[in-house]
Amino acid sequence: VLASEAKLIVLPETALPLFRSDIPRDYLALLGDHAKGRGGDVVLGIPEDDGRDANRNPHYYNSVISLGSSPEGRYRKVHLVPFGEFVPFGFRWAVDMMSIPLGDFARGAANQPALAAAGEKLAVNVCYEDVFGEERIHAARDATLLVNVSNDAWFGASWAPWQHLQIGAMRSLEAGRWQLRGNNTGITAILDDKGRIRGQLAPFTAGTLTGNAQGRSGTTPYLIWGNWAFLSLVTALLLVSAHLTRRKHTAS
Repeated sequence: VLASEAKLIVLPETALPLFRSDIPRDYLALLGDHAKGRGGDVVLGIPEDDGRDANRNPHYYNSVISLGSSPEGRYRKVHLVPFGEFVPFGFRWAVDMMSIPLGDFARGAANQPALAAAGEKLAVNVCYEDVFGEERIHAARDATLLVNVSNDAWFGASWAPWQHLQIGAMRSLEAGRWQLRGNNTGITAILDDKGRIRGQLAPFTAGTLTGNAQGRSGTTPYLIWGNWAFLSLVTALLLVSAHLTRRKHTAS
């Protein structure tokens, strides 16, 4: 990070594998000061332990924070992974039976605003949240860039990281926004507003991807109608097909 000259630096999901409360404040200040010295910001994934519920149980979040010239921003993952990040209702007994020390992350608030960083507005999502395009519409409408931070180490040297990159490309195409993708063992990449790859690192490569991304505003049909346009088209085609089939049977 400290070697980068970029105005906006993006690090992967859980780039710092400690709760924020366990990380020395001087370390985070060092990262923020480095970005601030270039008039920019650094965005990184970090788990947070923040607050307690009514039963005094701690709240854990899979978070992304921004540090630097802009006021500190935060995004907390909303769409959590069953058994990976939370135990589904009714399955706690199975976890207890196997003696797995598995806790729950808390969900971030729905419709969190875009993060202000490096003169841009970032629609941030974590890992496979970008599968669910309609859930990302709210932030994408107000954003100038999309940002995905991921940990694809779960999938090893399989086709999954490449599929994940294709999913991200679809989100850029839908929203008409450039996208920065920071991944630990998966594919770090820069995508343009048409979903085309403008730069990438090979998986399982230690390195830094440097490039230019253009912030964009405006809207697209998907940002206006979401999945309803496609679902309406499919429904109309099915109705027309059923009508034509019925006429054919009646004529015969």
